[in-house]
Formats: sequence, C-alpha cells, structure tokens
Amino acid sequence: MRTATRRTYIVILLIVAFFGGLSFMLYSFITDGNVWVANRANSHIYKGGSLTVAGTIYDRNNRPLVTTENGQRKYPGDYYERVSTLHVIGDSTGFIATGVQNLYSSNLIGYNFVDGIYNTLTSSEGADIKLTIDSEVSAAAYKAMNGNKGTITVYNYLTGQVICMTSAPTYDVLNKPTDVDTNTTGKYDGLYLNRAISGVFTPGSTFKVVTAISAIENIPDIYKRTFKCTGKYTTGKGKGDGDVICNGVHGKLNFERALNVSCNSVFAQLANELGKDALTKTVRDLGFGKSVKVSKAKTVRSTFDVSDSTRLDLGWAGIGQYTTLVNPSQMLMLMGAIANGGKAMTPYIVEESSELVDVKEKQNTNIILSEETAKKVRKLLRSNVQNYYGDGKFPGLKMCGKTGSAEVSNGRSHAWFVGFSYDKKFPYAIVVCLENGGIGYNDAIPAANKTLQALLKAEK
Repeated sequence: MRTATRRTYIVILLIVAFFGGLSFMLYSFITDGNVWVANRANSHIYKGGSLTVAGTIYDRNNRPLVTTENGQRKYPGDYYERVSTLHVIGDSTGFIATGVQNLYSSNLIGYNFVDGIYNTLTSSEGADIKLTIDSEVSAAAYKAMNGNKGTITVYNYLTGQVICMTSAPTYDVLNKPTDVDTNTTGKYDGLYLNRAISGVFTPGSTFKVVTAISAIENIPDIYKRTFKCTGKYTTGKGKGDGDVICNGVHGKLNFERALNVSCNSVFAQLANELGKDALTKTVRDLGFGKSVKVSKAKTVRSTFDVSDSTRLDLGWAGIGQYTTLVNPSQMLMLMGAIANGGKAMTPYIVEESSELVDVKEKQNTNIILSEETAKKVRKLLRSNVQNYYGDGKFPGLKMCGKTGSAEVSNGRSHAWFVGFSYDKKFPYAIVVCLENGGIGYNDAIPAANKTLQALLKAEK
C-alpha cells in the first residue's frame, strides 16, 4: 500500500514538473519568440551574419532607406542620405547596436506569434517599417557638421517625433572602410556609436540653462540682482578656493544679461550660492542621471556629481565644466520641456502602431519642470537670440537657445547649440554637439541654422 502511495506521489510530481516546464516554455515562447527567431544563428534570415530577409524601412516621406533584393539588403538614395541616416537605420550585421535593423529585426522579418516567419520565407519579403526621420533634412544636417564628429538631432517637442538624428563619424554602407580596426588616426573612433543615444560630452555653457533654472527656483530675488564681472570669480582664499576665469570682463550686469553674454563669473557665483544640494536637486529634477528609451534604443545617462567638490569645483560645475557629462538627447528633451510649458515629450523614431499612442503617454516624467519656470527660461533663451546672437542668425525662425564651447583635455572645445523655435507652426527643438568642433557661436549656430532651414523648406 505504501509503495503504491509513493508511486502515486512520484507520478503527480512528474506531472506537475511536466506541466510546469511546459508552461514555462510556452511563456518564454510568447514573450521571447521574436528574440529567438531574430537570432543571427537563424540561417533562414541571416547569411554570414548579415540580415538577408527583411522588409523595407521608409523615411517619413515614404522614401525607401533600405530594402531587400535577391537576398541582400540594398540602400538606395544618394551618398549623403545614406551616411546621415546610418546610425538610425543601423547596418545589416548589427555592429550599430541601437539601429532599427538590430532593435526591430523581428518586426522587419515579419514575425508573429501564429505564423512565425512562414509568410516571410514563402514570399521572400518581411514587414515594412516607417520612420519619423526625414532623409533630406538628415543629409543637410550631415553637411552642416562640416566633417566634425558629433551629432545634430531635431525633434517635434509637441509630439516627440525625431526628424533628424545624424551622428558622425559615419560611413557609406556601399563602401565600408576596411581599415577600421587598424587605423590609428582616431578618425573612426566611435564609428558604430550613435552619439545622440550613446554619447556623453562636456556641456560647457549650455549647462548654464540648468544653473539658471535652479537659481530661478531657489533665489527669490534673482531678477533684482546686480552682478559685477571683473574677468574672474574668486571663490575665496581658503582651502578648495580659487579663480573661475570668465570669457570676458562684463562689468555690471543683471541675471538676463549674464545669460546673454554667458558670464562664467556670475554663474560660478550662483552655483556656490545655491550650494551642492539645491543644484543637484535641480539637475535630478531635470532628468540628468536617468535614461529614457528612444523607441527601443536606451540613452546613456548624463552624469553630475559634486559630492566631493571644492568651492572652486562647484563653480566650474555650474558653468558646465568639472566632471559633468551630458547626453545630447537629454539636452534636447530639456529644450522641448522649456518650449512646451514644462512638458517633455520622449523622442521616438519608429512610426508604427506600438509607437502611435496618445501624446500624454509619451510625456517624459523624468523631467520635472513647472510651467511658470519654463515660461521664464523660455523668455531668457529668446533674449539670448534677440539681444546677443541676433535673429539674423536664424532667418525666418523665432529661435530661443544657448551656445556652449566646452573645454576638454583632448583638443579643441566641443561646439554646442541647444534651442527651439517658439512657433507652434514649426515646433522643433534642436541639439548640435560638434565634438572638438570649435566655438558654439561660430560653429554650432551655423550648423543649427542650416539644418533648420532645410526642415523649414521641407515643411512648406
């Protein structure tokens, strides 16, 4: 009797284990089936590690950016369209990890839970994907970069649609360089890296926008203050003190004018007056230190750490130097939040059913910015263009923005421009980061204008 009972228990355990394993396998099949199918070991859709069976990727104007013909991926369009959209589209071998061809491979091969890829294999065609990217505007942005490394990214701050995300260095998929691994000049450094998604850079004076926001929210009389710039700001005479050198001798000036002329002295002083805790809280509230997904591509986190800083270090941190590193997409979203009354929309690239959700669901909750503060900062950034850069730098555009020339140890400064058009008929924000590209005013502003003028022409 006992033997029969034990056998019964064993059979029950085996049945439970069987159905448990079956349930786990079914769950994995449902949740990870697309990943299994898209594995590069699948010889039905990959050959020599390259994708051979997949649908067409179109830009927002239905221009084909990559297609499949006779078992090979083909890249139509002209040279500039190919190189400027490469990091968004990705290559067919997956070296560009954040590219659409890699992250959306299961979508492109037409996988579905019921049929798998049967329909794709029988028809030799996959499923098509339409992007928000404009290939002609992207080409204009690449040309505007003038051979510099870096990124120019533009998005609609009301919807989150990315119109342009150009990264360099890049290459033509029809003529891939053969000396990538052996070249010692540095020209290919980060070749497969989408700098808008996976890059971080010293922000320089563009970070003064963050310090300005902190000052507006924490210093009640900030707009009544008068500052004096003698060409430097001395934090004190004790341990950890020193001089923050300014970019000019600005004399007496108010808060607005200090941002107009990008006065290091004033903003280093404000950083020390705010202190580590208040400035760090603002930085965190604005989303720095957090990552977001641009479609399926996860952005690298911006970093700001003044926990061990001296007063001198804190002064430099307040003007975008010290150890601060920012992701270009994060700066783009901050500009979008300022333009959009404190509401930051998460950028997206793939225009498909899963992406077309209510715009309220696309709002980036990582950024906390009040409507009142956004309005004040928007006015300051508009003043920068009107009263310092000049509206003539952006013909036909009602631009707001801030330049930066970030000092780095390995060569020329990074040239930055971050801003947006405050025109609801042309609701676009832009970030220009030219790695070792020179001066924000001289180099980044012209690149921003050329890109936006191409977009303005495309919109007409």
